[in-house]
Amino acid sequence: MKLVIVTTAEEFQNKVLKLFKNAQIENVSTSDIDGYKNIATLLSASNWFSGSGSGTESCLFFSFTDEEHIDILFRLIEEFNTTLETNNPVKAVVVPIDRFI
Repeated sequence: MKLVIVTTAEEFQNKVLKLFKNAQIENVSTSDIDGYKNIATLLSASNWFSGSGSGTESCLFFSFTDEEHIDILFRLIEEFNTTLETNNPVKAVVVPIDRFI
């Protein structure tokens, strides 16, 4: 079992959920997050009086699944990213799980 974590701009949320479905990963958790391109943006956001410190509305998905389904998901994400006309591709990482209950 492994943990797959995927991040994307909010506008692609439904499309990424379909990628999980097409990879037959049915148990997925999501969270809304703010994405930042560089640390200067994040630092200006911490300024009490800053009016332009918000990040990009983004989504984080995660699921505990097996390597076979993750391989399918990664292939689908790679294909999806080739169709994008933006510099915000869907990103994914895999984390091994040593123990679980």
